[in-house]
Amino acid sequence: MTTATPTVLLVHGAFADAASWSGVVAELQSSGIPVVAPPNPLRGLASDAAYIASFAAQIDGPVVLVGHSYGGALITVAGTTENVVGLVYVAAYALEEGESLGELQGRFPLSSLVSNLKEWTYPVPGGDPVVEVTIAEAAFPSVFAADVPADVTKVLAAAQRPLAAAAFEETAAAAAWKTKPSWALIAGADQAINPEVERFGAKRAGATVVELEGASHAVAVSQPKAVADLIRAAVRATS
Repeated sequence: MTTATPTVLLVHGAFADAASWSGVVAELQSSGIPVVAPPNPLRGLASDAAYIASFAAQIDGPVVLVGHSYGGALITVAGTTENVVGLVYVAAYALEEGESLGELQGRFPLSSLVSNLKEWTYPVPGGDPVVEVTIAEAAFPSVFAADVPADVTKVLAAAQRPLAAAAFEETAAAAAWKTKPSWALIAGADQAINPEVERFGAKRAGATVVELEGASHAVAVSQPKAVADLIRAAVRATS
């Protein structure tokens, strides 16, 4: 335990950017909690987790890592960083060591996300083009943000950040929840990740769980106060 208030490091997931945390950031700042929301490269589990771990290690004092969606897989690995004192999963994947996103998802019926991905490619120096995915724009509101106003959802759909497809097959090098306390928010109406996947991972991690029955995958956008409340609980418990 430490007497310093931990800094909250918010890790966004695929098909989003750090602006998706805006409401949560405002809530935490209003409580005097230091908070940062760096960009998530979305290029692969190992490299993205290394980026987040490096970012966390350069923060003075304790850190609470918060991961949304794919960001949950990243905090699972990056959370082994020495100054990380807690993990918060928001509609997120909590992987086991040696497990991939595809393996965890495959234990349960697939969400409607899987059939609504659009493939793109991007160049890598000296190699073949690499596949990345976004959510088909027409499907984005129902899959990602069913409880967000339509005008906001149109903007979110247009501003998606693609995820490298290989990220679904990479395995987690560690599972920080084995040694760090964790919290989890389950989005009960999630169409991007089957809520059963979120519940299973949270239970396995021994997380303190809050479930929001009608919440979409974009719960940080639609219900920032509820998300911030869980983060505040984690900050209190680790202060």
